Amino acid sequence: MLAYGVRHHILQGLTVLLVLLAALWAPAAQAQGVELVSLRTSRVDGAINLDFAARVTLPKGVEDALRRGVPLYFVAEAQLYRNRWYWRDERVARLSRSWRLAFQPLTGVWRVSLGGLSQSFPSLNEAMSVVSRSGGWKLVDLPQADSGLYLEFSYRLDTSQLPGPMQFGLGGQGDWTLGIERTIKVEP
Repeated sequence: MLAYGVRHHILQGLTVLLVLLAALWAPAAQAQGVELVSLRTSRVDGAINLDFAARVTLPKGVEDALRRGVPLYFVAEAQLYRNRWYWRDERVARLSRSWRLAFQPLTGVWRVSLGGLSQSFPSLNEAMSVVSRSGGWKLVDLPQADSGLYLEFSYRLDTSQLPGPMQFGLGGQGDWTLGIERTIKVEP
């Protein structure tokens, strides 16, 4: 039988090893398939605008479903906050954009829809380049230069808009968890 001190050191060593393995694995799981290439804000005529570009790598199962005619929805959300020392930070603006990406098997065309506008593309790469970027996205009008603003940004595949039977089976599948989140300071 092992002495108490030896067992205690073995358990501590195993705990440290498990924490290190979890730390190495966690970042890959959080940003699986999505890399944020650029994210910046700018001020134009008193408005705060957002520009972002992401590189999305669709897992084989997701791309296969897309090629079989299942539309995918990608959502970008931006929340602008003002720091306050005396209370919770004030939300100045909250906006989201949703892109619908679908494949038309009869014509072999990729279709991207944003709001009421649609555009067709001959390849998946061209369609994904439109779905994964936005330039000049107006967040809010702020006439005076305001310091202490920061932006919380997220970009993800919205699995809640998939057909019901597909949502039921996605619980344990990490392939369908595509997304990234970032927080940046807005320069005055």
